[in-house]
Amino acid sequence: MKLRHILFTMALAVTCSSKVFAADDVLRVATDATFPPFEYVDNGKRTGFDVEMVEALGKAMGKKVEWTDIDFKGLIPAVLSKRVDVAASAIYITDERLKAVNFTHPYYTGGLAIMVKADNTSIKEPADLNGKKVSVQVGTKSVQFLTENYPKVARVEVEKNDQMFELMKIGRADAAVTGKPAALLYAKANPSVKVLDKTLTVERYGFALRKDDKALTEEMNKALEKVRADGTYAALVTKYFGTSK
Repeated sequence: MKLRHILFTMALAVTCSSKVFAADDVLRVATDATFPPFEYVDNGKRTGFDVEMVEALGKAMGKKVEWTDIDFKGLIPAVLSKRVDVAASAIYITDERLKAVNFTHPYYTGGLAIMVKADNTSIKEPADLNGKKVSVQVGTKSVQFLTENYPKVARVEVEKNDQMFELMKIGRADAAVTGKPAALLYAKANPSVKVLDKTLTVERYGFALRKDDKALTEEMNKALEKVRADGTYAALVTKYFGTSK
């Protein structure tokens, strides 16, 4: 009986250690796949710049990537609760977010842009937003930016990125404020809308991690350096944005 107990304990230890090893070998990542060209679903498959970037980083780190789909506003809470290790969803690095999480080095630079109907003549520059209905996605910097800088804007807050565009397109909102790359892509496929040349802000995108996960943050930063050096990064930028950067 004693020998059986010892063997059982040893087997349990091996099993537990293998589970720990498996966990170390996996990168759990959350995204809101409704924001092309960064993350979206095409023919039932999750894809986009962020998705391919994370897969490339996982490969460079020797880790398998496991994806979880979460609404944008729930991404950072999912990281903080340890449901996932990383949030990758075109997330701007902001002072407010840095109070809660760490970010990798910036991997892309964008900014907030204004989208309106192509025949709109009342909104020609950012100042024209005052007094207008503007659709924004909950949990994004667009909400905070308009609140602080354009208090006279009537914000129409929605859960999903595509809802924000649709409200503007059908006239229930006068404009939409979102990231410029996504706005340009949508406008390219929908000639009935346009993106104003003047952006509202310049922003840096980063992957969000827990503050106590410094080792993983450093590992991801090294992987970022590697994919930049080997040409993977430039190829993905060209694929999704049309120019290398």
